Amino acid sequence: MVEGMVEARLRVIYGDTDQMGVVYYANYLRYFEFARSELFRAHGGSYRELERDGLLLPVVEAHVEYKASARYDDMLVIRTEVREVKRASLTFGYQLFREGEDRLLATGYTVHACIGRDGRPTRLPEAVVQRLQGEGSTR
Repeated sequence: MVEGMVEARLRVIYGDTDQMGVVYYANYLRYFEFARSELFRAHGGSYRELERDGLLLPVVEAHVEYKASARYDDMLVIRTEVREVKRASLTFGYQLFREGEDRLLATGYTVHACIGRDGRPTRLPEAVVQRLQGEGSTR
């Protein structure tokens, strides 16, 4: 595993595939979301805690590059990292592989705004920034 990245594993279920047994393109974003949640957990936090504190992290930009097909019953490894932390936004990067293989199936990133319950941008709490940048991590 690359330093600073967190790995999440997920098996492709039949419902995530098309008629040919290939993962439907939009499901890669769901896999990225799953991996992002695991990254928060690996750093000692969770989305639930942020929401309980009145913070939301909606996706404001998403990008996926498809390199090769994931298929039904594949065990996927999604490597996730925090690429950039700004005052009121975060960028996460993703690399998706089939377990046991080095061939990239997909790469991508998502950009998230930090907003309050009122929908207005708000500063990321320093404790969250430190946690996501590896300080106080429980990995």
